[in-house]
Amino acid sequence: MTETKISVPAIHCDHCKMSLEGALGEVVGVAKAAVDIPSATITVSFDDPATMQDLVAAIEGQGYEVASGA
Repeated sequence: MTETKISVPAIHCDHCKMSLEGALGEVVGVAKAAVDIPSATITVSFDDPATMQDLVAAIEGQGYEVASGA
């Protein structure tokens, strides 16, 4: 199991949290996605077949931009 922290500067409310956790939860291989609103980060635990590219695509699919370097 891999755990990563992704910075998404536009996270600011519970709607953001629900939207992003829901989208990431639909990615095959994601065990857990937890949004932290104050730090504007998402901690994701995932395994194969999920990849970092899949996680970024799910976030961008909700209209958010991942901070560079993530």
